[in-house]
Amino acid sequence: MEERAVIASINVSNGGVPKKPVGQAVVGPLGIAGDYQANTQSHGGTERAVCLYAWEAIEALRAEGHPIVSGSTGENITIRGIDWRTVQPGMRFKLGPSVVVEITRFTTPCNKIQGSFAAGDFNRIHDNLHPGWSRVYARIVTGGVIRLDDAIEILDGE
Repeated sequence: MEERAVIASINVSNGGVPKKPVGQAVVGPLGIAGDYQANTQSHGGTERAVCLYAWEAIEALRAEGHPIVSGSTGENITIRGIDWRTVQPGMRFKLGPSVVVEITRFTTPCNKIQGSFAAGDFNRIHDNLHPGWSRVYARIVTGGVIRLDDAIEILDGE
């Protein structure tokens, strides 16, 4: 039986990293209410409203010796149960009962997240160097409320 995909963590901050976990969040066109970006030139906006990452990738990186934890690389939503290597721009996910997001692009890691990596090697999650390991940005198609452990569904061609 296939594992059910769920929201493993919802993370917010007053700007910068790490983002800290919350139990639920309101999601709108510019992302999660109460979450802020310190650098709005590189983060935020409608095409980068939320950042998503895979729980399994975080666990694999920890097994490699990196001190990464959920939210430490700035992701807003940590997902468990989706084969992250298959996630590509254009894909849509339904998060919980109503929120729909569309992946817009892979993120470009920066030195602000170096504390999450052994020897500060934040390029360990750069898609050009390590395909399938990058966080992704998404735009909000439909807003609403998400909660920890909400189901996630991959939507086809919607």
